Amino acid sequence: MSENKKTSFISAFFNGLIKENPTFVLMLGMCPTLAVTTGVINGIGMGLSTTAVLICSNIVISMLRKFIPNKIRIASYIVIVAGFVTVVEMLLKAYLPSLSQSLGIYIPLIVVNCIILGRAEAFASKNPVGASAGDGLGMGLGFTCALTLIGSVREILGAGTFAGHALFGSGFQSVSIMILPPGAFLTLGILLAIINSIGRKVKKEGNSND
Repeated sequence: MSENKKTSFISAFFNGLIKENPTFVLMLGMCPTLAVTTGVINGIGMGLSTTAVLICSNIVISMLRKFIPNKIRIASYIVIVAGFVTVVEMLLKAYLPSLSQSLGIYIPLIVVNCIILGRAEAFASKNPVGASAGDGLGMGLGFTCALTLIGSVREILGAGTFAGHALFGSGFQSVSIMILPPGAFLTLGILLAIINSIGRKVKKEGNSND
């Protein structure tokens, strides 16, 4: 791999992971973000499944970008993504049936996840394979980290557990709303406020140093 492509891969990776995090910055994929993050395991499972599809679809779309006619590009992207989603769904059912059952319909719905189709249209269709792979990995891991963080907060406060393991004694009073739909909105809103506050502080300190 040349130095140019290596730099492109790293740049695309960190862009998706931090600068353009799909959940906390771009606010994409809100449906699975709010629906499946009742626990840590669900968040990790959904995030890694999406990451696998993102990487594979970005690579294939980037490889075929010069051969896919412009008029049918969206339909072509959906077919490619659907193929990888089917593989992920079958693997989950075969090796992680409990997780597959817990995530339910949200695994097949990865096909129309705006993160995947958005990166296919905005990045993979216009960039080489190396950079597209980096973009898929960064966006996927950024999504996974966001889901894991939200799931952690909701599970700890809502059930007093982390990945199914009890953290507190019998006297712990769980905040049951946190594992209900309103808890997802509350958690996301609070985390966004904290992250935006930190981001503004870092930016302000950077500007003062200049």
